Amino acid sequence: MSIAEAYDTPVSLKPLVPPAPPRAPDNMTAFQQVRAIRQNPIGAWTQRAYEEEIVTGRFFGRGSFILNTPDAIKHVLVDNYENYTRTRFAMRVLRPIVGEGLLVAEGRPWKHQRRTLAPAFTPRAVTTLIPHMVSATDETIAKLKAASNGPVDLREAMQRMTLEIAGRTMFSFGMDRHGPALRDFVTDYGDRLARPRFLDMVFPLNWPTPQDFARRRFRKRWTKFIDMLMAERRAAGKREGAPPRDLFELMLDARDPETGHAFTEEQLGDEVATMILAGHETTATALFWSLYLLALDPAVQEELAAEVRAANGNFDLERLKFTRAVLDETMRLYPSVFLIARAAEQRDTIAGMPVRKNDMVFISPWLLHRHEKLWRDPNVFMPSRFMAPSPPPDRFAYLPFGVGARICIGAHFALVEATLALAKMIGAFRISLVDKAPVMPVGVVTTQPDRSPMFAITPR
Repeated sequence: MSIAEAYDTPVSLKPLVPPAPPRAPDNMTAFQQVRAIRQNPIGAWTQRAYEEEIVTGRFFGRGSFILNTPDAIKHVLVDNYENYTRTRFAMRVLRPIVGEGLLVAEGRPWKHQRRTLAPAFTPRAVTTLIPHMVSATDETIAKLKAASNGPVDLREAMQRMTLEIAGRTMFSFGMDRHGPALRDFVTDYGDRLARPRFLDMVFPLNWPTPQDFARRRFRKRWTKFIDMLMAERRAAGKREGAPPRDLFELMLDARDPETGHAFTEEQLGDEVATMILAGHETTATALFWSLYLLALDPAVQEELAAEVRAANGNFDLERLKFTRAVLDETMRLYPSVFLIARAAEQRDTIAGMPVRKNDMVFISPWLLHRHEKLWRDPNVFMPSRFMAPSPPPDRFAYLPFGVGARICIGAHFALVEATLALAKMIGAFRISLVDKAPVMPVGVVTTQPDRSPMFAITPR
């Protein structure tokens, strides 16, 4: 008997197939392909990409491979990952906002950063940050209760909440004063500078495009803002003899276990920018899509609410297995990172096919998670696929946080934060949609909704 049956909650009679963009036609010209990618990369793939294990083609004069087979993905992201580096477009888009931080570093600098940061994201370290997560979530719920007599924008609420959590876990202070400026930075960059332009994809990285000049101007303002946040945190001081109370102190104290080196001031700023940006934006997106799917599927929502009631206020993650399954299924259907693009540094062979230097390799969690040979009913919202007795998915067929050496260092942090927040939200409210028009996912750095629908929330 399921939790839902135990509480006499409704059972879905029809499986939910959530909105997704129509698939692109075959045989698009290069110009049509660029236009489709610029409009929405998620809608630029054809039906072949959802059916075939490897799709080969040409991309601006170079060979291209879309990989949808676990063995080939393992080869590129694990077995020979040093041969596959970020593409020129990815570097153009990411560097202005994360600098040379962990997200874009390669080779020895990346290994130094990864080793140095790793202790700050262990499960034990994350546990010390849970009170920050809980307090910010409880405050958000209190504000939403006060506004529950009218339509609410849960996307904005989740962005504000995760930003508050990012600020408190990073600096031990709230983001009331700095949150609006930070949101403006992120929104401005996503709207103006993160979308691909033709020259971004064809020019060598050392040839600046018109967009690159605008990105450099953004970079100067953004770096100044991050420096101001760090200066404010330093002014608050450190408690003598006490253990680190936030990520900033952990990162200040961090030393590379092999070299003993700490981060330079510039490196520290890039890591702070990376963690704040990735930490709040991706989690806010995952929470929005979870709430949207639960509003579309009231039976699943009530099953999750029943699990929260059964936990009786004890938000131990071991008691929230169905909540975690809802998040897992949400990240399958709407992965925050919709595309992993790599360029081959040297010749290689993938699944018996020759790869030349500079060829493009694409691994798309969006495609992979909906591939017809890897999933049963791939387009259906079905959290039970992540619950026993269902077998776990192949490690290289489900990549919400990547895989291999470059797996997201904050994956555990994000899962703890999102699971606690989703459980508390559904434990507090019954959620439905005021706006019934479909919300479409759009690929802009992360998998964003094309608009913010209005929700109705009723306190339970």
